[in-house]
Amino acid sequence: MIFVNLPVADVARARAFYEGVGFAINPKFSDVKANCVVVSETIYLMTLQTGFFASFAPVPVADPRTSAAALIALSRESRAAVDAFVEAALANGGSEPKAPSDLGFMYQRTVADPDGNLFEPFWMDPAAV
Repeated sequence: MIFVNLPVADVARARAFYEGVGFAINPKFSDVKANCVVVSETIYLMTLQTGFFASFAPVPVADPRTSAAALIALSRESRAAVDAFVEAALANGGSEPKAPSDLGFMYQRTVADPDGNLFEPFWMDPAAV
């Protein structure tokens, strides 16, 4: 299992965003300081209020709106699914900070959540692997 911890300014806004792009929230591990976002049976995003996130971090917390600390690539089942994910993200307060990349065998877009955390939904042709 993997748990990716992300700092967020507003936990409720983060919850609305991640539900808006189609992910479920695990209420057993969510409260006013954190959301447990279920990406898959083995991948979770923990959106932690910035001060709460800082209590775990051994170094200062970067501002994801001005610094990239991680690019989280999420495989999607098709080009259309990549576009649908990005459109849902944009409709729920996200932004698209760069143009799509289409290499023929791989299609990728980049989206930032409302706090600036970066995701790269992509599709890769299985025959090209």
